[in-house]
Amino acid sequence: MREIITSRNALALAAVCLSALMVGLEISSVPAILPTLDHGLAADFQQIQWIMNAYTLAMTVCLMASGALADCFGRKRVFMAGVVVFGLSSVACGLAENAPILIAARAVQGVGGAAMLACQIALLSHQFRGSLYRGLAFSAWGIVFGAGLGFGPLIGGLAVAFIGWRWVFLVHGPLAGIAFLLARFALVESSDPEAMRMDGKGIITLSLAVFCLVSLITRGQALWPGDLVGDGAVVLGGASFLMFIVVEKKAPRPMFDFASLRIPTFSGALLGAIGMNASFWPFVIYLPLWFQAGLGYDSVTAGFVLLAYTLPTLVAPPFGERILARYGPVVVLPLGLFVIGAGFLLMELGTMRAFSSCTTMLPGCVLAGTGVGLMNTPVANTVTAAVPAERAGMGAGMDMSVRMITLAITISLMGFILLRGIRASLLKAGAPGGAVQALGGIIAAGNLTVAETLGIGRPVAEQALALGFGRVLLYGLVCAWSLSGLSFAVLRWKQVTFGSGDCD
Repeated sequence: MREIITSRNALALAAVCLSALMVGLEISSVPAILPTLDHGLAADFQQIQWIMNAYTLAMTVCLMASGALADCFGRKRVFMAGVVVFGLSSVACGLAENAPILIAARAVQGVGGAAMLACQIALLSHQFRGSLYRGLAFSAWGIVFGAGLGFGPLIGGLAVAFIGWRWVFLVHGPLAGIAFLLARFALVESSDPEAMRMDGKGIITLSLAVFCLVSLITRGQALWPGDLVGDGAVVLGGASFLMFIVVEKKAPRPMFDFASLRIPTFSGALLGAIGMNASFWPFVIYLPLWFQAGLGYDSVTAGFVLLAYTLPTLVAPPFGERILARYGPVVVLPLGLFVIGAGFLLMELGTMRAFSSCTTMLPGCVLAGTGVGLMNTPVANTVTAAVPAERAGMGAGMDMSVRMITLAITISLMGFILLRGIRASLLKAGAPGGAVQALGGIIAAGNLTVAETLGIGRPVAEQALALGFGRVLLYGLVCAWSLSGLSFAVLRWKQVTFGSGDCD
């Protein structure tokens, strides 16, 4: 019997890890193809941002709802539904003929990804009850997820060079089929017997608030008197966020339980998740742009160089789990964020050199990736362990939602910072004021050749891109180090009671 149980658990772990691999590949391989989409789909810079943000926003909207649905109707069932949606929408992405269709398909893909992500941690926690086996399962999950993240840029670069960017999406069709069969046979169903109906009001209000904020940032311009669209978005977004807080505090079984934030380990882990997704993960979208447009590498070479940024996320998770087991989250989470910030500092220094190249960038890339690898799985493990077992779906949903909300906002914010830096550099170089806004978007999308045809010399365009890129790095550095200090302070607080039970 033990061998049968062991074999079933191994297949269950394979199903969850395969879904994590798909999500990891989707995060890091798609940015590698974005610089080519301005040619393949005639996508401008804002559309390129929305190709990523449609995915992250849909995940944000659906993650906590998926966690609540999983608690109520079964985590295995919701997970399998997510695998199907993800696989079919990935095929639709690969078949898209223009940017709007790709953006819409990416949104549906985000729905499937949300269902998978919200259930992965809870499924592993239920399938592997012992602390030793649970730690091994989480380590395997982190390694596989890291493999998708680590090799994604290379796979994206190779796809663009040899078989076309569409296969970055199409490959998920057969992978989803395999994951579905494994999950159906091996995963054990689990749910929360006290779960109630889905929190529809919370989902709607949170979705509106995040969408309004991201839309405002993605516009790439400041508000001005009489800006009806901008003012309307501010009012609607602010009102929606306030309503979300009111709704969740009154709900008997909220999808975002504010009471859980009183647990230092839980709130400290969420700060760690915010730190990663305010610095390292959104930057993976802009790093291929720098390697290809700024340093002049082709897609394959850029993919190989990007391994220095992503592969450490594959190597470091076991070390992070060891530090977590020995010293607890109070050490490993702030340490990871500090190392990420140090990596961003080295990368910024690398871009400031007279002859910037991949060599000047590599040390910072490796260091930043190591920081994420140290803390990624400890964040998930800490979140799950901090709340009662029957609320694991809610905890995992809050964790992933915080990650995706931060990611969606920071993708837009880094794009805004990049554009502002480029435009400031162009104005300083004497570019015509009326053309600066359009030229900024062209350069930000990596079209330095097009900028030349519009009367901007390549050295000027390269200098503008370098300035904008440096400002983005500075922003990532500040976020990582400030949240490192904040998470350390929160994690040192004395534990309090969650509900009626102690969750220390």
